[in-house]
Amino acid sequence: QVQLVESGGGLVQPGMARLLSCASSVNIFEFNSMGWYRQAPGKQRELVAEITVGGTTSYADSVKGRFTISRDGTTKMVYLQMTELQPEDMAVYYCYAKILRDDYWGQGTQVTVSS
Repeated sequence: QVQLVESGGGLVQPGMARLLSCASSVNIFEFNSMGWYRQAPGKQRELVAEITVGGTTSYADSVKGRFTISRDGTTKMVYLQMTELQPEDMAVYYCYAKILRDDYWGQGTQVTVSS
């Protein structure tokens, strides 16, 4: 059974950095892709960053140059390093994984950007 568990959310000041982690219960290379979505209050969930099984990464335009997705197959972890955080980055961040037509989601972790 696939389980994804995020951690690392919390309160961060504007301009600062934060690292989100996603622990998978299964080998992450079984997934076609993994990544991070976020959802702010009153807004639709949006894709933030993605990494394919082959290692190709992609990012939302709003986070390019500030966020970096990475993974560690040995520990079955996927990370989202966020830098230069702004109030508009405040949202619940969800880890997801895709195998063919099946999507799996974590429970989400709240990131609050405020001084």
